[in-house]
Amino acid sequence: MMILEIIPVQIEKEIGQNDNLVDIMLASSSKPILQDNDIVIFTQKIVSKQEGQIVNLSNVHPTLLAIGMASEYGKDPRVMQLILEQSKRLVRMHNGIIISETSHGFICANAGVDESNVEEGYATLLPSNADLSADTLRKQIKEKTGKNVAVVISDTFGRPFRQGQTNVAIGVAGINAILDYAGAPDNFGRSLRVTAIAIADELCSASELVMRKSHRIPISIIRNYSFDEVKSTINDIIRSRPDDLFR
Repeated sequence: MMILEIIPVQIEKEIGQNDNLVDIMLASSSKPILQDNDIVIFTQKIVSKQEGQIVNLSNVHPTLLAIGMASEYGKDPRVMQLILEQSKRLVRMHNGIIISETSHGFICANAGVDESNVEEGYATLLPSNADLSADTLRKQIKEKTGKNVAVVISDTFGRPFRQGQTNVAIGVAGINAILDYAGAPDNFGRSLRVTAIAIADELCSASELVMRKSHRIPISIIRNYSFDEVKSTINDIIRSRPDDLFR
């Protein structure tokens, strides 16, 4: 029987642009010792900060459209401008909530523009390519420790039809985002047809149990989960437009 471990990695340092996240992780007071086949979860926020995906709102000049929409939905016009710039399309706007589709294909609140856990007057954007971010971190871990791990970038999304938020994957490297059981027999010998488990999302949700939001734990290590090392992309987990009943 598999006993899963989720190991929190506390980071006291405020992450800045071009900081080396792997060096910071390895120097943590938590003293993490990586093993082969560990899965390392990095939160989007520290990746965005490290990659310079942080915006000084005083440098944002909202358009008339952003000003009008911000007034109607109770937003800072500068944040509204960023939301519009980061959106491929606006999906739903109601009661001050803006759900949009980002250029990455994610459906989320405010196109991922976030003012939490960042200095007043600033906002973070999603990494421009979180798969590439995950792959870079994975290679750096291999170079510095010799260990072969998988890396997942996580973010907090809301969900339609259910209250509360949960952590999901927005970038993966070295692990498949989806575990497809199609063709495998169930307990009664019938062939499974449409059972595909969003493994990357489940790993991120599990990691949130030790990370939380205000404990300076933006990294966690998941150990003893068996997975195949594959080249994967977050697009594997995004439902295509023809298969999406809600578009």
